[in-house]
Amino acid sequence: MNREYVLASGNQGKLREISGMLEPLGFVVRPQIDWDVPEAAETASTFIENSLIKARQAARYTGLPSIADDSGLVVPALNGEPGIYSARYAGDDADDLANMQKLLHALEGKSGLDRNAYFYCAMVLVESVDDPAPLVATARWHGHILTSRQGDGGFGYDPIFGVSGLSGSDRPVASAELSPAEKSRISHRGQALEELVRQLRYTVPDDGITE
Repeated sequence: MNREYVLASGNQGKLREISGMLEPLGFVVRPQIDWDVPEAAETASTFIENSLIKARQAARYTGLPSIADDSGLVVPALNGEPGIYSARYAGDDADDLANMQKLLHALEGKSGLDRNAYFYCAMVLVESVDDPAPLVATARWHGHILTSRQGDGGFGYDPIFGVSGLSGSDRPVASAELSPAEKSRISHRGQALEELVRQLRYTVPDDGITE
């Protein structure tokens, strides 16, 4: 029996990644825009707290279990920027290109370890708005910031996030050059979702997950 969850996001990239991993297990994942849920005000100072704010708001408006994630890019050499402000790094109305350009400018002239970065994901699931024990999964995906954009896939900072050590490549590969399947396997969101699914297997009734 399929179980329905609301995704506390209108981001189509996130919806594709999360539903692609959960639907084969018997979960139906629908975006919160299907219920006209407004965007939550992310007022907290950590990824986990912001993901809980979003999940609880979606559960409040829909009455359904809700999944939310708060993800971002962290560059230690920039004191953790853009961090929780990744989606609006260049301003509240900034698009992906503006955010990438600001980051590339901030790292201009820097090399080596100063370009190290990682994507961080905090993913939560609440059964209701008052769920006292939400499921929480976190993950990091380490890489570095490239000097220019590569690839046409993905979203956000994917075109400038370089990943080394992938089989079949003798150069750093941008996240935007990975196939959706490969990205889901190794990314921060993919790792966090895998951990969330592991936890779900212990909390959802036997007919809630199919093999």
